[in-house]
Amino acid sequence: MTELQRVNISERHPAAYKALFALSSEVDAAAAAAGLDPILVDLLRIRVSQINGCAFCLRMHTRDVLKKGESPDRVAVLPAWAETTYFSETERAALRLTDSLARLSDGPMSDEEYGAVAAVLTEDQISVVAWLVTVMNGFNRVSIASGYRVGR
Repeated sequence: MTELQRVNISERHPAAYKALFALSSEVDAAAAAAGLDPILVDLLRIRVSQINGCAFCLRMHTRDVLKKGESPDRVAVLPAWAETTYFSETERAALRLTDSLARLSDGPMSDEEYGAVAAVLTEDQISVVAWLVTVMNGFNRVSIASGYRVGR
């Protein structure tokens, strides 16, 4: 059985893909300026990719975060982060916001949940997390729409 070849939208419209990368670079700089740990940034990328089911981005960002020294245990429990004590208060707030923004079909985050996030994260950090989710949603959709395959 052969699979139908998908249009690789990153190759078909490279200027748009380049603009997405430029946006990602801006968000990385904003994350650093807001004091977000680069490991947390990668964990948030992984979490969005888990929610969206993007195998290509999961593999890439998992490799990235492990190279930076992240624990395989924390990566392994990331889908169930709320049930663990592996994550700091800042990481938990960022993950809570990430989950809410990546799952917009579940409705907006309640004021109570947002208040809990805002009690931990600065306004700059909240904004950066929202932009990280936005960018990762974009990359996940490029990968999935283009049929990026992940194999051994």
